[in-house]
Amino acid sequence: MIDNAPRPSPQTSRGRATRARIVEEAAALMYERGIAATSMEDVMRATATSKSQLYHYFADKSALVCAVIEHQRNAVLAGQQPFLDDLADLDGLRAWRDLLVTGNREAATFGGCPVGSLAAEAATEVLARETTAAAYAAWQGRLAAGLTRMRDSGELSEDADVDALALGLLTAVQGGLLVSQILRSVAPLEVALDQAIATVHAAQRGS
Repeated sequence: MIDNAPRPSPQTSRGRATRARIVEEAAALMYERGIAATSMEDVMRATATSKSQLYHYFADKSALVCAVIEHQRNAVLAGQQPFLDDLADLDGLRAWRDLLVTGNREAATFGGCPVGSLAAEAATEVLARETTAAAYAAWQGRLAAGLTRMRDSGELSEDADVDALALGLLTAVQGGLLVSQILRSVAPLEVALDQAIATVHAAQRGS
């Protein structure tokens, strides 16, 4: 019988550290190889854990994939947090854009978004797809909060649809990173973000 019961969070600091280490190593493997090409055995070898230890923390591969998606979401948002928290005007939005563009230009690996790179494979499994959708919703929500501050301060018109504008910005990031990955150039990300920001600019009060 397959044990699909959810695993409780580790109660000890050692247990939490072990689980975090497994997730971090699995995230690196899945980002590099993809979900399908990363087996539980691969994770066991990379983390020097036994099968019983791995399955103590994760009921199955799906549970591990969901933990990886959440880990990548937290990492992505943490890297953007200062810019998203301070987002209150177009200058702040452009600073966020520059962070993403510069970071991907300097990395020069064009590996795609850590969350988005898992999205296509995750979409085939319900729980992983829902976890990815929640990650995107959290990202969109952070952008929408900044755009709401812009609307409340009068920089955007009162009827500006901040949720739609935030979705446009998020989609620009994801699409731009994907095409940048294929073309091995940061230009698609730059163009996509500039066009999305132009749409926000058009929603300014008095435009």
